[in-house]
Amino acid sequence: MAVHPLPPRRTSAPETPDPPAYDRRRAWLILAMVVAFMMINYADKSVLGLAAVPLMDELAIDKSTYGLISSSFYLLFSVSGLVVGLLSARWSTRTMLLVMAALWAVAQLPALVATVPALVAGRLLLGAAEGPAASMSMHTLYGWFPPGRRGMPSALQIGGAALGTAVAAPVLTWFIVNLGWRSAFVALAITSAAWCLVWYAVGKDGPYSAAAQRAAAGAAPASGTPGTPGAGERNGTRPTAEMPAPPLSRLLLSGTVVGSVLSAFGSHWALAVSSAWLPVYLQTQLDLTASTTSVAVSAVSVLSLLLLLSVPALVDRRKRHGRAGRAADGIAQGAAVLVSGAALALLPFAEQRAAQLALVAVAFAAHAVAIPLHYVTTAAVVPAARRGPVFGVVAATGTLPGMFVPYLTGHLVDGAASEATGYAIAFLLSAAVMAVCGAVAMLAIRPDRDARALGGEG
Repeated sequence: MAVHPLPPRRTSAPETPDPPAYDRRRAWLILAMVVAFMMINYADKSVLGLAAVPLMDELAIDKSTYGLISSSFYLLFSVSGLVVGLLSARWSTRTMLLVMAALWAVAQLPALVATVPALVAGRLLLGAAEGPAASMSMHTLYGWFPPGRRGMPSALQIGGAALGTAVAAPVLTWFIVNLGWRSAFVALAITSAAWCLVWYAVGKDGPYSAAAQRAAAGAAPASGTPGTPGAGERNGTRPTAEMPAPPLSRLLLSGTVVGSVLSAFGSHWALAVSSAWLPVYLQTQLDLTASTTSVAVSAVSVLSLLLLLSVPALVDRRKRHGRAGRAADGIAQGAAVLVSGAALALLPFAEQRAAQLALVAVAFAAHAVAIPLHYVTTAAVVPAARRGPVFGVVAATGTLPGMFVPYLTGHLVDGAASEATGYAIAFLLSAAVMAVCGAVAMLAIRPDRDARALGGEG
């Protein structure tokens, strides 16, 4: 009797489960809520600047004291962003956004007392509640959109900030001029409370969140063989379940994350100047009325929004056509910060009103492009399981200028021979910082290289 050898036993490596299907309708509903969330967020930031002139007159405070009130917003802003980011893996993003918005409503009420300590207390609470807002709402979005579709949602999320300022400037100015500056704070408290009610009904964590991926990893594997592109790769996601997540320190020290943080730092420096001082500068240095100032601030925000809707969309298109990398990511966000810095450096030397307003628009609008793109490049090199904590650290460090730039600007203006000289010194200092941040970001950001090394989603 012939003996036939048994065929060799086939062994295969563990297979990565296919990612869930992309639910376009639900994802865009969540995106709409996040955009509204960011609109309220930036309206909260801008209201103090819009009310600055009548507030300073009523309370008889100088610019340094006003700058201190404005800076107090950021005293706990970065700390809370860091803490919530590190703990985000334990909490539902739905719950985090709900609690944040509820605290925003409460934080507006101390303005009714109208004293410096009350205003500082309200801004401290508001800053603590808004610190994690941008990173955690972006984290929420990335739970609903796969990597190849995140550029435009990221831009729209940050675009909500520009849209919030554009809408808030004329609306809040109307309240300030006609009903008194306190009424603007009350209107924002009511708006935040209304958003909470809607979000409680429709908010939900997405299928691409870290929690969903952990649940999927424990499910039965989908069909396929190792080494063959699976559904995940066909849908634009890179399976990473087989790789352990690198240490947090290694992720944070990668060139792409460092460059992304610096681009955000430069962008938030300009944002801190504009939020606290742009309305005051337009009224006291360019002699615009309160109503005309609100139109100018809205125009800057509209330009920001147009850039946010166009540049990240072009970056997404390049990625879908396989042309991602340094030019699509690092150069775009670094150049945005550099352009804003250059306009800010030229502003003190412009004499014609049209030139001054044009430079104001470029200086305080172009940098906004860096904010969504720095989240995109960070997410590209970070595994989903580490995304929340890394976003928290990135947001905490990138937003540090808000902690001291408003006070520093007020101090420079008060201490100079004239207000015009003080603003010139503040603008030139800001331009120098932004130039360094933008240049280093352009050189350091390498998402393709770092994604391969760190097991990112690409």
